[in-house]
Amino acid sequence: MSIQSWTYLFVGITFTVYIGIAIWSRVGSTSGFYVAGRGIPPLANGMATAADWMSAASFISMAGLISFMGYTGTIYLMGWTGGYVLLALLLAPYLRKYGRYTIPEFVGDRYYSQTARVIAVFCAIFVSFTYVAGQMRGVGIVFSRFLEVDVNIGVVIGVGIVFFYAVIGGMRGITYTQVAQFCVLIVAYLVPAVAISWKMTGWAIPQIGFGATLIEGQYAGMALLETLDAIHRDLGLPEYTGAWVDGKKSMVDVLAITMALMVGTAGLPHVLIRFYTVPNARAARWSAMWALIFIGLLYTTAPTVSAFVRVNMIETLNGKPYSNVPQWFTSWEETGLIVFKDHNGDGLIQYSGNADTNELTVDRDIMVLANPEIARLPAWVVALVAAGGLAAALSTAAGLLLVISASISHDLLKSVLWKTMTQQQELRMARIAAAFAVIVAGILGIYPPGFVAQVVAFAFGLAAASFFPILLLGIFDKRTTKEGAIAGMLLGIGFTASYIIWFRFVNPTATADQWLFGISPEGIGTVGMVLNFIVAITVSRFTPPPPRVVQDMVEDIRIPNGTCDTSPLTES
Repeated sequence: MSIQSWTYLFVGITFTVYIGIAIWSRVGSTSGFYVAGRGIPPLANGMATAADWMSAASFISMAGLISFMGYTGTIYLMGWTGGYVLLALLLAPYLRKYGRYTIPEFVGDRYYSQTARVIAVFCAIFVSFTYVAGQMRGVGIVFSRFLEVDVNIGVVIGVGIVFFYAVIGGMRGITYTQVAQFCVLIVAYLVPAVAISWKMTGWAIPQIGFGATLIEGQYAGMALLETLDAIHRDLGLPEYTGAWVDGKKSMVDVLAITMALMVGTAGLPHVLIRFYTVPNARAARWSAMWALIFIGLLYTTAPTVSAFVRVNMIETLNGKPYSNVPQWFTSWEETGLIVFKDHNGDGLIQYSGNADTNELTVDRDIMVLANPEIARLPAWVVALVAAGGLAAALSTAAGLLLVISASISHDLLKSVLWKTMTQQQELRMARIAAAFAVIVAGILGIYPPGFVAQVVAFAFGLAAASFFPILLLGIFDKRTTKEGAIAGMLLGIGFTASYIIWFRFVNPTATADQWLFGISPEGIGTVGMVLNFIVAITVSRFTPPPPRVVQDMVEDIRIPNGTCDTSPLTES
């Protein structure tokens, strides 16, 4: 069977499973739609959280970025996994003990203000739409290559699938679909990694193969990372394992991006809402632990995948005649994601670090998807990776769309604009809002603002600058007031969004010397977070303290046992 036939088979089977789960788990109440009736076991929630978390950025784009960036690409590994430690220790159990449905609801109650709640709604929607743009781009890339359809048509197909199980099944349907999607994506990621590691190093465990010597090809007998350093030197590129050298990110930018990704993880609404679906705070902690274990399976494998595909790609293409390129090159060339321009007319592919002589342009988002083909693995493995990439993108997209839906229907309509809404009316509006969000997500997938992981990094920066400070202060500082929270959120997200828009869209050619403190748009969320903290704490000290009932609620949330009285505390 051909790659396309295998892909149709795997995608058809997995999509049928997803739709079947959605039909089986369809809900008829707002509690089921928003938080799955709070009945999800910790193990299942850990798998669903991992799938929700390991988006197209993790599956498709992260290893590609590391493959090109080398050592400094580990900012994604450190930031995204480290964030889960913060989440498990500082936020997840306390937010679950608080209960309710959404993060804006906590913000509104804790800061006794409908204004704070509405601002949190805006932040949640803004962050989620930024994040979902990357997922839809990932869906389009997979469909365009492996099913040989236009990228835009691929996005539309993905939108249709997400629409079905997100709108029909709500959080319950999304959760159990994400459990299935986790199984698909982790198998799809590990199978080629194990096969390639065994083929190139003789080790079946990729993490060991990462530090082993190569046993085939022109670099046989050399350590994998030593080989990559030598290849990069020959091509005029910074050494793969080099840090703080010319051509790579500065130390301050690496620190800023890592911190933004870390605290952004702990502030992402679609991740935080997952901990509302378990029975209690203890289950929330166990969910976070299981999620970190499941995430670690992929994240410890990603550096190996990135190194293997880097060696294979350069060894396969550089200096070779264009007329003799392998079939995988031709297939990806048709998508426009890999481009060869013969500047000197010799018919040979020249790949180098010199922009004037380099003839090969490779989109980083294709590296994981093309990896099995480059390594000449069987067609069914290539198709399995395609199914895994779709599972990763669709699982996260569904979680994000539910956040948008809940923010609109529950936090904006039910709590602010239409307080007499019945439960059935609210459920209907939630589904309408989800449908609206899916359509917007599709548009963003057709017109994405960057690489998958790059777009996702922007979302993390926005989450770090808006949600993390007020959630942390809301739990651990009784003195933080509504005025402080509102001012901090507005300044944090306003500054961060403006910086990203300016340097990514208005002035995209700006150099590092023009960035504030040398911090790139991907890392500016760290500065936004610091500004949020400073403003929130300062303004709170110059405004009247929160009401006694709010301070008591904060104390009660932090008590390990017992239940928290979460009666409505918001005021106009």
